[in-house]
Amino acid sequence: MYLGKCLCGDVQVKINGEISDIIHCHCSLCRKNSGTAFATNGFINSAEFEIIAGKEKITTFSFKPGRNRHFCTNCGSPVYSSNDQDPARFRIRLGILDSEITERPISHNFVSSKANWEELDAQLPRYDAFEPSRK
Repeated sequence: MYLGKCLCGDVQVKINGEISDIIHCHCSLCRKNSGTAFATNGFINSAEFEIIAGKEKITTFSFKPGRNRHFCTNCGSPVYSSNDQDPARFRIRLGILDSEITERPISHNFVSSKANWEELDAQLPRYDAFEPSRK
């Protein structure tokens, strides 16, 4: 079981199953939707997904017919995506989860359209808090 919530906490979700096919997606659509270099997505069974709080705070944007992105109306956090052609599965952005996950990503996808400043295997310094130069 996995629990998660949006940035403001109004929308809370529960997944009663596994997450499959986790990928880091570098396509321009995921980059624009997340505002980051890539989005980490996984599939879940729609029957195992529950919105436990804030269902009324979710709105939907359809970028393409039948391809729906569901997000919090208050903070804008993506909650899940659905596809009318595959109603048995939802795609979830793993960043919304508060629970530690046991599954791991299997690939970087759409690397030909990755952000030109993204170095997939960069050996950058790592910090437990803000970088030391931040004041």
